[in-house]
Amino acid sequence: MKLLKSLAVNIFLILLVLYLLSWVGAFLLNNYTRHGESLTLPNLKGLSFEEVEKILAQKKLRYIITDTAFIDSMPKGSVVEQNPSENTKVKEGRFIYITINSNSSIGVEMPNLINNSLRFAETVLLSSGLKLGSVIYRPDVATGAVLDQLYRNQSIQPNVKVPKGASIDLIVGDGMGSTIVQIPDLSNLTLNEARGVLESSMLQVGSVVYEGKTDSLNATVKRQSPAFQDGQTIKSGQQIDLFLGDK
Repeated sequence: MKLLKSLAVNIFLILLVLYLLSWVGAFLLNNYTRHGESLTLPNLKGLSFEEVEKILAQKKLRYIITDTAFIDSMPKGSVVEQNPSENTKVKEGRFIYITINSNSSIGVEMPNLINNSLRFAETVLLSSGLKLGSVIYRPDVATGAVLDQLYRNQSIQPNVKVPKGASIDLIVGDGMGSTIVQIPDLSNLTLNEARGVLESSMLQVGSVVYEGKTDSLNATVKRQSPAFQDGQTIKSGQQIDLFLGDK
């Protein structure tokens, strides 16, 4: 009888230990996986790398820097791209892949685009890690050929270092030579409207001056130089200065 009682007690203890082990194991597994739990990934773009580190650490997320970029309009050392994107549901411990804005521009050599066609010039720019900015047409018998290349409104010589991803403006011949055109009346037009009229007249926008305390978004042309006079003409490609004020 004592043997049976002792055996029963041992079996009970073994079952109790197994139960406790299974309960503890389930608790630990659930705590590790955070089963059913997730958090919303915030928007990291534009934040400094130090801020991002703190945010991810607080949310128990990890990160990997996958690339660097150079975007002049964003703060140096800030996050410019993230994967997964903002508002994505993720679990703790998840890796977040980020792209950092470089503290210094990655310089590339400016190619020589002079006398090449616009299409060829655009292809060369893209292959060099640069972007095509504005295309400005000027009177010249060389139809569609690049006459000059500009970076930040200044002519730039071949082989000069520029930031990777920089926009390059091109001066292109329109094949018309020194055509005589009439000066258009730009009165009361917005800047964009005036620019469109000048382009269609084979003319260019010169200086843009806002007179007084003017709301630039609602301003219209009050004066122009050369002034509009019915029948007055100038050579195509010349500039018209615009003076804008409130409507």
